Amino acid sequence: MPIALHDAVDVEELGAAAFLKIEPATGGSEYLGALFLINARGEPLEFAYNRVELPDTFLWRRTDLRRHAERKLAASLLTVCAREPRLLLCLADEVGSELFCQDLQLAIPVGRIGEPLRATAYAGQETQEVLEEPQPLHLFWFPGPPAEGSVGRRLFDQLSTHGLLLEPFERAASGLMEVYSAEAADAPKR
Repeated sequence: MPIALHDAVDVEELGAAAFLKIEPATGGSEYLGALFLINARGEPLEFAYNRVELPDTFLWRRTDLRRHAERKLAASLLTVCAREPRLLLCLADEVGSELFCQDLQLAIPVGRIGEPLRATAYAGQETQEVLEEPQPLHLFWFPGPPAEGSVGRRLFDQLSTHGLLLEPFERAASGLMEVYSAEAADAPKR
């Protein structure tokens, strides 16, 4: 006779969390981006990636180039996403507050994660939250954090409890390295 069991977390009900990774490519002439979706257990659901070349002109300010690259990458990755995540997380030192407070509007909560020892700029429109466990983190939510007791908040709490707020960014970075280093290896030699 089989042993009765019940899954402790209804992963399907909690949905997906998206992690947006944006970083300058080696050489500085382009930016790479990835959108990595996982479920509440940290299991991968979707991985999208893209890159944008920076205009090579003296007319751009360096901060405007970065903001331009963030906007183009985020928009391209979000439009190809097959699932609608419950929340989107990004690193505060990679993504400025302007991206989701001014440039792109999402129907889901966006959390920019910063480590307490790093100085992180944030916008007045963002709601700040400090997590002490399992590691100290600052979160800057726009338009606000998931409502207490909501499915989005339960998903966030599940990710936080299992150490899945920063680790998915490492997997996204590994994915970008895999894709673009393989592409560089396949490029014809000049």
